Amino acid sequence: MTLWKRDGAVEKNVERYTVGDDYILDKKLLVWDGVASRAHARGLRRIGILTQDELDALEAALSQAIALAAQDKFEITVSQEDGHTALEEFLVAKCGAAGKKIHTGRSRNDQVLTALKLFIKAELVKTQELLHAVGDRLIQFAGTNPVAMPGYTHMQRAMPSSASFWAEAFAESMLDNISLLHSTYVQLDSSPLGSAAGYGVSLPLDRAFTAQELKFERVQVNALYVQNSRGKNEALVLSALGQVMLDLNKLASDLLLFSTAEFGFFILPEEFCTGSSIMPQKRNPDVLELMRAKAKQVQALHFQVVSTVSDLPSGYNRDFQLTKRPLMEGFEIVQSSLQIIAELIPGITVNRERCEAALDPSIYQADIALQAAARGVPFRDAYHEVKQGDSRAAAGIDPYQHLKCKSHIGAPGNLQLESLQHKFQLVAQELAGRQEKLKAITFC
Repeated sequence: MTLWKRDGAVEKNVERYTVGDDYILDKKLLVWDGVASRAHARGLRRIGILTQDELDALEAALSQAIALAAQDKFEITVSQEDGHTALEEFLVAKCGAAGKKIHTGRSRNDQVLTALKLFIKAELVKTQELLHAVGDRLIQFAGTNPVAMPGYTHMQRAMPSSASFWAEAFAESMLDNISLLHSTYVQLDSSPLGSAAGYGVSLPLDRAFTAQELKFERVQVNALYVQNSRGKNEALVLSALGQVMLDLNKLASDLLLFSTAEFGFFILPEEFCTGSSIMPQKRNPDVLELMRAKAKQVQALHFQVVSTVSDLPSGYNRDFQLTKRPLMEGFEIVQSSLQIIAELIPGITVNRERCEAALDPSIYQADIALQAAARGVPFRDAYHEVKQGDSRAAAGIDPYQHLKCKSHIGAPGNLQLESLQHKFQLVAQELAGRQEKLKAITFC
């Protein structure tokens, strides 16, 4: 049954409409709801609401609930409405009166926010780990494929580049995405527990204590702001996830273009391609096309949350319930996309012959003008001289020697892959620390 009661029966259609799919979505939050409930129980013991025996019984039952939820064996029924009811009924069945005391001093409003924030922190770390895996694979690709190829502007051949240079650009973007998600993590690393329905309670709750128990960096102080930040939190996360998908969108677009028969620079691994129902010869890179589309989906999910919580007055509003699914769906899309890319990159073959053949002499003209400028010729004069000259003069240029001349930081001749790799190693250590902190509160 629900945690609330009132006189008169609620119409079944109303009940179905208001419950929605919370009883399904909350299965993803149950571990964290259990973890937060344990911290809350310890806080209640601290102010004398629970006895030590009651706390011991609740902790034993919560550990059991957390273990069941982690194995996806904790069921939530439609009649229970959400995971909070299911968990409380479980505790009442196991602990009797102590189970009935667990909700003292909290509301489902701060309960779900605490579980959501813990869920978000865990999913952000998981996403950062996947970003790290993609970055690592791209660095490996760059180190083993120093093949000269054209660089493009306006989708036209522009200047000499290399497959290594191309891959490193995306590796560096993964590093920035990890940093962006960490900034999001820091922004959300505050405990809402104890704020109740948004106006506090008439109990001396030690909110700093429960925040410490849950390894939050700080307390989210104003109880009303706790409620006002719901939706804002999810939008912040989805905005950051959208940035990740922008990079994956571009990466997928490049791979689609460069693997066409017309370009032939890259050959995609066959196991990542599908076939055609009518054309036997086809090897369709559907997974990359869907990745482009899924990038737009994440953008749409961000807009969905922002539009849902816009124009709401302060305090809790039931509209917030509809921000949960977009958040979870956003994480699912990004994480599955990162997993696919991490698995695909090592299987890409670079067609050296096709890449080098595409380096027609005109592609060196900008560099020839710059070399003249370095000898003292005004650049604009050199520019026009090269533009009016015969491009066949560049026909004998060795692309690899030429690329070596581009030696400033970040140019194709100075990738600084070792430096980037070192940064990824440091990130791996930081992520391991965050993962250990999450494990500490889950299994203690």
